Amino acid sequence: MEEEIIKEEPTSTPEIKQETEKKEHKKIAIKVNVKTIVIVVIIIVLGVLAYFSRSLFVAATVDGISISRLSLISKLEKASGKSLLDSVITEKLIQNEAKAKKIVVSDEDVNTQIKTIEDQISAQGSTINEALNTQGMSMDDLKKQIILQKQVEKLIGDKVVITEQEIAKYITDNEIEVQSGQEAMINEQVRNQLMNDKFSTEVEALISDLKAKAKIKYFVKY
Repeated sequence: MEEEIIKEEPTSTPEIKQETEKKEHKKIAIKVNVKTIVIVVIIIVLGVLAYFSRSLFVAATVDGISISRLSLISKLEKASGKSLLDSVITEKLIQNEAKAKKIVVSDEDVNTQIKTIEDQISAQGSTINEALNTQGMSMDDLKKQIILQKQVEKLIGDKVVITEQEIAKYITDNEIEVQSGQEAMINEQVRNQLMNDKFSTEVEALISDLKAKAKIKYFVKY
């Protein structure tokens, strides 16, 4: 008879078990360390973002106590929220109407107006940048205002026209004394005054008409 050869499975020795456990512990330790590093990095990133974006949430601090921008905005809304909202709505209505009528304000129009303003301010011994800083405005803010003004002027069109008869009537009605040699100057002053008055009247009429035609929904009441 042939002898049967029986192969015995190697038994697990205490040394092998100990080595296996060490490897498992090492794997777990590595996983824990990676997770810890990731968490620390996230905390650091959030801290950096919070530091650099703190002005988005905090307006100022007084003796370490924060004044939130939300509370500041809330007070501003209570003080002038309605007028500011009406102003923004009016601006949007004018822009939409100008777009609908394909009214374009060129860079040349804007630059010409800026040059006129610069000359007027220079004559007073100041600069346009100083004037803007005083008003808390930037050059971009000024350009936007000029564009809006030009859009309004083009929307009103030829409605703001002053005749010589209107100038003469204004001088007579207001008993303005015109000395010899000053007729042209007085006429120009009166013309400008009448144009400003008529312009304001036509702007109010335009805004009223645009608001009447627009679908405005208010979600905040002041």
